Amino acid sequence: MKKNYKKIYSSDQIKKAVNEKQSIKCVVWDLDNTIWEGVLLESKEVEAKREVITIIKEIDRRGILQSIASKNHFNDAKTKLKEIQIWEYFLYPEIHWNSKSVSLKNISKSLNIGLDTFAFIDDQIFEREEVKSEIPEVTCLDVIELPNFLEMPRMNPRFITLESGQRRQMYMSDIDRNNAEEKYIGPSQSFLESLEMVFEIKVAGKEDLKRAEELTIRTHQLNTTGYTYSYEELDDFRYSNNHLLLIAKLQDKYGSYGTIGLSLVEKHEEFWDIKLLLMSCRVMSRGVGSILMNYIMNQAKDTGVNLRAEFVSNSRNRMMYMTYKFSGFEEIDQRGDLIIFEHSLDEIQPVSNHVKVLYPES
Repeated sequence: MKKNYKKIYSSDQIKKAVNEKQSIKCVVWDLDNTIWEGVLLESKEVEAKREVITIIKEIDRRGILQSIASKNHFNDAKTKLKEIQIWEYFLYPEIHWNSKSVSLKNISKSLNIGLDTFAFIDDQIFEREEVKSEIPEVTCLDVIELPNFLEMPRMNPRFITLESGQRRQMYMSDIDRNNAEEKYIGPSQSFLESLEMVFEIKVAGKEDLKRAEELTIRTHQLNTTGYTYSYEELDDFRYSNNHLLLIAKLQDKYGSYGTIGLSLVEKHEEFWDIKLLLMSCRVMSRGVGSILMNYIMNQAKDTGVNLRAEFVSNSRNRMMYMTYKFSGFEEIDQRGDLIIFEHSLDEIQPVSNHVKVLYPES
């Protein structure tokens, strides 16, 4: 039976919430006549463009990832990039003779980041047009546009947090984890147990709000609604007796994943409503996606209310829909793209024992 609930969003509002503020998450660079003057195959003495090096370092400071798509010999390019001391800034570089569109797709898959958040910089119009033809969602830029690149709104996160400056290192730790997983002999569950993961849930403090706003803007795949909230709105929720704002952090023996989860719960007299539940894509394969939801379910049960959850479907968040379904939520209503789930909380699945969970202090 369908039930009444408060605050229905229109389809236009939902689509705006899902699509607005698509920040650039990864910048992919060509090499010849882009990062350096000249063609490496013709001369090993090519000169780095100092203004480009400055841009690369500033992009890294802002927490935007970077990679390479270049038609070159891998070892020669790596040697030159090390020589000019920027090799470490690039994740999953694609240096070979395949098309640039193939390279971008490979980078996107390795980083698990949508191509609609990529910017590609190349001096050759042919290469840019090839990428535009094959991946129209990628933002393609000519080298001559670089002087204004850092001023683009999509290149300017509202806040640059401590985690922003550590983002590249976190992804480098992911590479170490993935390499270890590939070499691991045994069941996947045993590998997860070997990571010694610690998942921490806490009520968001003021110091967490900048990262929380960033998560609502940057996270699209493991995001139940796509609603975005500003720092000021999140701060208001912190003080509201009718809301519960939670963040989640994760670490393991390889290092910290940082703040990887966020949830906003709206409290009503007869039920609680999960307005937003999201997790960073970087933890998708770590079996921790339902831990934050499990905590909310137990809190609602202890309070004596049912639990509802809003879900807005898009082309990329199917996994979050399945997370609700597998956790025992049932659809009770739908208005356009908005689905309302409800859980009676009669039976709550336990958290997997491959991760240690730290809960908020009561």
